[in-house]
This record gives sequence, structure tokens and C-alpha cells, in this order.
Amino acid sequence: MSRLRSDFWVSAQLRRLNGEGIPAVQRRRGAAEAGAVFVKVDRLDGSADLYGPAPQALIEAEDAGERRFTAVLSAAPVPDVEDRLAREIRFDSDLWIIEIDDREGRHGLPLAE
Repeated sequence: MSRLRSDFWVSAQLRRLNGEGIPAVQRRRGAAEAGAVFVKVDRLDGSADLYGPAPQALIEAEDAGERRFTAVLSAAPVPDVEDRLAREIRFDSDLWIIEIDDREGRHGLPLAE
């Protein structure tokens, strides 16, 4: 099973989040077909969470075609999250960034277990 293109997935995620009243924007556009997606959740108190693609080893066989995420940083100072994003961009210039502003930390991402 093939995975949904990154540009379509990001567009659908933004529409869903904004439809649920969770402010979200596309902060960085990556490779349309297969760019990795990172999601920053700014908790509006000086801290943020960062989610990135889950390692393939954490994804169940039946979920192989779906994007799954894992927490990269949790309740970290915003500058730390920004530093991590800068390092990720240096490593992979094709990545996408979605930014969510939500005090409760809601993101609606499918997480790997």
C-alpha cells in the first residue's frame, strides 16, 4: 500500500485541525511527494512539543501505508524546539513543518505505539 503524498496529507491535516478550531499553519513546504512532516505544537506558555515521523520499527504491519508520528520533544522550551527543527532542516531540506498554537497541546496526529 502506498502512502498519501506529503502535500495532500499536510493540506488535509490543516483543514481538519482548523475545522476543529485548532489554529494550524503550514510553516515550511517540503518535497511534494515524500517529504518528512514535523509538527510543532506551541503551548503558548513558552513551551512546545515536537512530533516527527515514527521509526519504521514502531509501525505495525497493518499500518504500513499510514503516516505515524512520535514525540521528538515534549514540553520543551520553544528555543530548544526551534534548534531541533533547524538541525532537522540541515539534515533533510525537503521536510515539511506544520505549526499548531494550542494551550492544551492538541494535535490529532496518529501516534506510533
